[in-house]
Amino acid sequence: MFENYQDRFQHKSRQRQVFNAVLTLATGILTLVFPNLLYLIAGAYLLSLGLMFLAFRLPSPMIALPIVTGVLIFIFPELIPITFASFLGLFGLLMLFAMQLSILGVITIITAVLIIMNPDSVTYLIAFFMLTYSVSNLVSFYKDWKGNKDDGFDDDSVTIE
Repeated sequence: MFENYQDRFQHKSRQRQVFNAVLTLATGILTLVFPNLLYLIAGAYLLSLGLMFLAFRLPSPMIALPIVTGVLIFIFPELIPITFASFLGLFGLLMLFAMQLSILGVITIITAVLIIMNPDSVTYLIAFFMLTYSVSNLVSFYKDWKGNKDDGFDDDSVTIE
């Protein structure tokens, strides 16, 4: 099962990577600025993430996980620590096993454990995760972009001979 997901994530769309990073960065900043609206911000982020996964045709479990978590947060806002920690735990395991993003997967799982251990600090832990994840995606995108630019390869150019 994990091999199937691994194959699909090897060819990561740059557009999806940038959109995901910007969405996560905006969510992290909004979480820090408006901590009292955490359930709205987190729920909207998760629903947006699920819709983005749907638009980019990721596997069904990857689409369902954020959507179900976002709906649960909207319905039961008092359960944000449990629902978001569960989402992060499952997402971290997917990153570890399916996507082979070991460092980010470990950070995600540690953040989920910290949320369960300190539910009063859930806002700051979610903001930490969002900002870490978005910066990681932006740095990865920049490295890929810079590497392809140095090789003289441009994604947008098409040559017909």
